[in-house]
Amino acid sequence: MDPASTPLGKMLLEEITPVVMVLRTDSVEEACVKNGLSFVEMLSPFCNFSNIDVPLRTSSDQPYRLRKFKLRLVYESDVHQPNVEVAKERLKQVITKAGEKENSELSSDPPQVSNLLDSSKSELLPSWFEYLNKELIRAASFSEHETFDHPVACLLVVSSMDEQPINRFVDLFNTNKLPSLLNDGAMDPKILKHYLLVHDNHDGSSEKALKILSEMKSTFGTNECHLLCINSSQDATMEHQDDPWASYKNDASPVQHLGCCLDVDDTSAVSATRRGFRNQIKNLWWRKGKDDPNEMPSGSMYTFSSIESQIRVLGDHAFMLHDYELALANYSLISTDYKLDKAWKRYAGVQEMMALAYFLLDQSRKEAEYCMENAFNTYLKLGSSGQQNATRCGLWWIEMLKTRDQYKEAASVYFRICSEELLHSAVMLEQASYCYLFSKPPMLYKYGFHLVLSGDRYRKTDQVKHAIRTYRSALSVYKETTWSYIRDHVHFHIGQWYALLGLHDLAVKHMLQVLACSHQSKATQELFLRDFVQIFQEAGKTFEVPGLQLPVIDISSLKVVFEDQRTYASYPAASVKESLWRSLEEDLIPSLPGARTNWLDVQTKLMPKRLRESNVCVAGEAIKVVVEFTNPLQVPISISNVSLICELSQSEEDKSDTNASTSELENDEDHQRVVMSDSASVILSEIDYSLGGGEKKLVELTVTPKMEGTLKLVGVRWKFSGCVVGFYTFESILLVKKIARGKRKAKQSPLNDLKFVVVKPVPKLEGHIHAFPEKAHAGHLQPLILELKNQSDCSIKNLKMKISHPRFLSIGNKEVPHVDFPACLEKRPDNKQSGTHANLKKPSEGVFLFPEDVAIKGDKPLLWPLWLHAAVPESVPLYIIIYYEMEDTSSVMKYRTLRLHYNLQVLPSLDVSFKISPCPSRLQEFLVRMDVVNKSSAQSFQVSQLSSVGDNWGISRLQTIDGIIPSQSLAVGQAFSFFFMLKSRRQSLVDAAGHVPDLFPDIGSDVRLCPESLKEPLVNITHSPLSDFHDSERSQHGIRNQEDDNTVDFILISRPLKSDRNSEEASDQPQLFSHHACYCRQYSLLPSSNADNLSEQKTASTSPISWTMNGPRTKYHNFSSSFCEISLRMTIHNSSDVIASISINTADSAGQSDALPSPRGWQPVVADTKVASPKVSVAVAGNSAELPSSEPVASPVSPFIWSGSSCSNVQLEPSSSTDVPMQICVFSPGTYDLSSYVLNWNLRKDGGGNQLEAKEKKPEEMRKLWGSCSGYPYFLTVLQSV
Repeated sequence: MDPASTPLGKMLLEEITPVVMVLRTDSVEEACVKNGLSFVEMLSPFCNFSNIDVPLRTSSDQPYRLRKFKLRLVYESDVHQPNVEVAKERLKQVITKAGEKENSELSSDPPQVSNLLDSSKSELLPSWFEYLNKELIRAASFSEHETFDHPVACLLVVSSMDEQPINRFVDLFNTNKLPSLLNDGAMDPKILKHYLLVHDNHDGSSEKALKILSEMKSTFGTNECHLLCINSSQDATMEHQDDPWASYKNDASPVQHLGCCLDVDDTSAVSATRRGFRNQIKNLWWRKGKDDPNEMPSGSMYTFSSIESQIRVLGDHAFMLHDYELALANYSLISTDYKLDKAWKRYAGVQEMMALAYFLLDQSRKEAEYCMENAFNTYLKLGSSGQQNATRCGLWWIEMLKTRDQYKEAASVYFRICSEELLHSAVMLEQASYCYLFSKPPMLYKYGFHLVLSGDRYRKTDQVKHAIRTYRSALSVYKETTWSYIRDHVHFHIGQWYALLGLHDLAVKHMLQVLACSHQSKATQELFLRDFVQIFQEAGKTFEVPGLQLPVIDISSLKVVFEDQRTYASYPAASVKESLWRSLEEDLIPSLPGARTNWLDVQTKLMPKRLRESNVCVAGEAIKVVVEFTNPLQVPISISNVSLICELSQSEEDKSDTNASTSELENDEDHQRVVMSDSASVILSEIDYSLGGGEKKLVELTVTPKMEGTLKLVGVRWKFSGCVVGFYTFESILLVKKIARGKRKAKQSPLNDLKFVVVKPVPKLEGHIHAFPEKAHAGHLQPLILELKNQSDCSIKNLKMKISHPRFLSIGNKEVPHVDFPACLEKRPDNKQSGTHANLKKPSEGVFLFPEDVAIKGDKPLLWPLWLHAAVPESVPLYIIIYYEMEDTSSVMKYRTLRLHYNLQVLPSLDVSFKISPCPSRLQEFLVRMDVVNKSSAQSFQVSQLSSVGDNWGISRLQTIDGIIPSQSLAVGQAFSFFFMLKSRRQSLVDAAGHVPDLFPDIGSDVRLCPESLKEPLVNITHSPLSDFHDSERSQHGIRNQEDDNTVDFILISRPLKSDRNSEEASDQPQLFSHHACYCRQYSLLPSSNADNLSEQKTASTSPISWTMNGPRTKYHNFSSSFCEISLRMTIHNSSDVIASISINTADSAGQSDALPSPRGWQPVVADTKVASPKVSVAVAGNSAELPSSEPVASPVSPFIWSGSSCSNVQLEPSSSTDVPMQICVFSPGTYDLSSYVLNWNLRKDGGGNQLEAKEKKPEEMRKLWGSCSGYPYFLTVLQSV
């Protein structure tokens, strides 16, 4: 590529050209102004020689042709180096003017990254960059250290209307008016002069001008004088199709016609004059008189006459004549001299021109870049005096790098020429950003970052429009990235700057992008929010913004609660899974006779076909929409006027006849009218609230349709900070959800979930439980009131109710008020322990039927008692369903249900466990040990009463009340053990003689555990609600059928300590606690584990045979005369429902008399003859004598023997008892354990043939058919009588 055709080559051909200094009179300018031009502007188009062909030779005698050439006309007043401040002001004007021209682009959308990469460089670069760079280059012109800006000729111009034109020519070249470069010796004052006489044809004919021209020629010479006649057009309406002055007149108004007084003859005369002037340049170039003195005025060491200056002039002129080899040779010649003389500015200037010569010669790129960088660095070292030259050098260097596609390196040079002057830096940084964009591959992030740096400097210099332009361009890079901080910075400042310009709509658009900046610091969020509100206040109007990001709406939390035949007492009830409610409704909702249709099927027959799959709601009943609003910021925000956006459509048939047939509705279903949130058709709720930093809040919105039709929920709207209305539509979100479902096939569109068919009003039951507690301790018993109300005038009937957890909540008896709780539960003298109580009408399915005469309507509510019992420590969800029917048979809905839901958290209180052991001395009498532990965290309790459930058992204390709990209460973490005697009251214990072995004839079912001084009455456990809750506890642990007779249930009554004020349940109301234990069994002598509190006390003892040994405990006998015979009696009871075969196997004692038996009562018979006989001690009247033993002996001496048969067999009828006589013989005094026997039993279900049946049973079943039991410990003391 020809270097001359590159942007840098074209710039050099335009800027480094010969300069002609123009000196003119005022009359000349007045004549030219008529055309809207100055004299220099009028001639400038004719100074560009683009069609010449001048043959020339280089210094090496190589021919070349000069085809393009240009002269620069400059007034003598402009031949000086521009002032720095003036240059800055000029730069500011250029930039400001460029911003005004691009004002239309401020409202356009920022370009996309893909469009940036596909666009050409000319389309992306602002058009004013080129003009601005030229101004920066010209700011360093007319320096004394370089000569290509020094005038090579002088054009003196005088008007024909001036007085004494010849004298005026002489006066124009007066030394006092010449530039300082001529006066200071920097350039040769004896330059070529040319004299031009201008005649304005508007002033008359040219005869006078011709006379003056003749006089000029005689005075200054023929070839140096010319006449130029202008303004030949008398009416000033001349229009030039190819306006040659447009590029030279930057400040011309659009309506002004340049050259309006110049006709074709005038321009032809100028062209003719130009040809004569061009021919003289070649002859007079570098002409110097022989007698010119070699002057060196005092001052600079390098004047126009110095060798170095002459060589520099030669090099610059050769460069302007395109002889770059000669120019390079001369520059190289003086470069070393300047460096040795430390003339750094001149050295830098020569290095700069050498780099340009290398570039245009297209030789040695490395040398060109080295020279240019050397010149640039040298200029920078000079400080402020070399800053403008450094800028020009840098711009040429940048263009050189761009020509070679070295955009990344060019960007670094732009960055280096940024000065401390902000506006200058802004322009350089913006141009550097485009270099990063044009580099291969594009460096988009650096492109955006340098645009941000540039825009920040533009704003600091009040160039707001340029700041917006650069930030908008940067936004195209950052809006698709995760660089949220810089993206917020860009959006926020663009919004601020648009507001400064009064473009509030655009400002709002960008400020909305930084509202939900949860990643920013709290201070930044406050700044964003404050400016956001301020912009809206300045705008003075309310904006509606779709998809406003503050607050954030969690669409996944969207829940629509509507009521058809299902109604809800509260939102928590509506949040329960529908499957759970349906499982509870199975026993409530009756099956309709005839065809399998329900109320919804009937209703759909009245609907258009397109709405049959829609939801149904009732006119006058609110539809609730729950959605979660989140404040992502750390600062609080205020939200107001939150409401739903709805559409209610009503067909013409709905207005005229709501009972129209299906076909009629389908024929006219297209005739709809849409009502948008009209107060006459719907009632919308509005909510105001505030959200703290990071707070989430569920907002419940309602819409109540007031007439029949089709209702559609469109979205939600709200007002933020009182000035911005945001709205969010549900439809777009649900469509996205539908697409995301993939292969999942839905029965209906998600949009139908927001569409409802509104039917005419029907009665609705409302209900709630008064003062339902959220927390309670385990065992807590509390009366509650259920209130039901029907606001409609139409009555409801046939009420039914079902409770999910009857273990915790029971239905009371309306005829027995419990306002005097707990007195209503007290045991009164007239109460009979019959075990029966007033049961309500409860079918087996657990459904409670209200009395048939119960009907609810109007303002009179129905109050019904309930009982709450916190059974076990856990979190319990309670579900209640109430079914009711409409008394109006014409109603579309035949029945409805009311759903109530409450949560109860049960805290630990008293942990109760029981251990039952048989009494060794009494048949069907047991020792009961009750262990109580207070597991509450803050509550102390007072134990009041223990009761055995039913008439089969009686219970009594074995300890005094003060001996049980000295402190009268159980503190937190404290444990106590209580001991009781339990006795069976079954009539089967009566033997054949009619004798009832009862040591405690006055024993009862209730035991008081508190002192009499407290005057705490006993609680009647046989009546509701305690009996109901106990039945629920038994059902919770299963039904035992035949085993029930061998088990016992307990109820422990306790109260919180009144003096305990730190309790979580501290209240002035009386409180009562009941703790239930079911299916408690006899504790076996075999190892077993204790059961948990309030559950069956599981043991391994399942024997149906029980017995007791009766006889003396102490006996006196004279062993000197004979041995002692003692009679005993064993009472055996069969508690099973079949005949039992029992055998008693005895074994004689073979050990020392004082030796206690093994814990299980086994006394093995040892047949080892080598064992020595033990020593036997005989006590006689307090003296003991040791009896000698003979050894060896065949066997040990037995201290006693069973004198009866060694095996006794007995058969017992079901539920009967019998006595078996037994006898022992004692041979020596001592204490003996008479447990050396085994009782074997066998149940005979088939009258003796059960063995074959038993072989087919499982091992655990066979253990119930037979078994063996060891003897109970029975200690007998025999003493020697006197």
